[in-house]
Amino acid sequence: MYLHILYHLFDAEFSDYLKLGWDHIIDIKAYDHLLFVMTLCALFTFNEWRKILVIITAFTIGHSLTLALSTLNYVLLPQNWVEVLIPMTIFLTAMTNIVRKKNVSAEKTFDKAVVVNYIIALSFGLIHGLGFANNFKFMMGEDSSIIKQLFAFNSGLELGQITIVMLFLVILYISTRVFNVLHREWTVFFSGAGAGLSFMMIVDILFK
Repeated sequence: MYLHILYHLFDAEFSDYLKLGWDHIIDIKAYDHLLFVMTLCALFTFNEWRKILVIITAFTIGHSLTLALSTLNYVLLPQNWVEVLIPMTIFLTAMTNIVRKKNVSAEKTFDKAVVVNYIIALSFGLIHGLGFANNFKFMMGEDSSIIKQLFAFNSGLELGQITIVMLFLVILYISTRVFNVLHREWTVFFSGAGAGLSFMMIVDILFK
């Protein structure tokens, strides 16, 4: 709904790139980014929604920075490196969630023990931005108004990412508050799925 409203608020070029960004993050074929966002959030309880917002913001800052720098050709990495680094970020995040014993207050958004997760989100966001940039460059072609296109594309990405997090929080609330799923089981389930799928992606990329 809000994407439809925004689509009609701006000119055709801005709206087209906004939709491209939205489609890229929502597209099930690009599930690596969806998987990373869910794995990032899996460690936290519903009461820790503030921490989820901060950690997603850290990821946003990271991937927005390298999306811009890579598109402007200031930061360049071989495509095959980026393809394998992205699932590696998912695998490492998932395994950290599984082995970690988290005993922190839900009220303190910046617990020392959780700051590490923010740094991880920011750092790994830099890598994911390179993946977004490869797609963005292909879609941009020879167009010249790169700043507006970057802003529109990144806005679409963020709208999609916010939608994913909201749906994740709804499912988390229902699972833990209605069906009484233990949060540790929730964390292990999503992190285990993230680890397994990302490992398969790494093997597929390395041996294809």
